[in-house]
Amino acid sequence: MEPAKNFTDLVMWQNAHKFVLEVYLYTSKFPKKEIYALTSQFRRAAVSIAANIAEGFKKI
Repeated sequence: MEPAKNFTDLVMWQNAHKFVLEVYLYTSKFPKKEIYALTSQFRRAAVSIAANIAEGFKKI
C-alpha cells in the first residue's frame, strides 16, 4: 500500500467525513429550537474528529 500524500487519502479521515455528513443529515431533523444548542454541539463535535485527523497528519 502506498503511503498517504494528503490527509484525504487516509481511510480514517474518509470515514470521519462520512460521519460528519451523516450527523448533518440526522441533526437537520432536530427541532428548530435546538439549532443553537444540541444541533450545534453535535455538528461541532463531528467536524472536530475529521479536523483533528487532518491536523495530526500535518504534524507527521
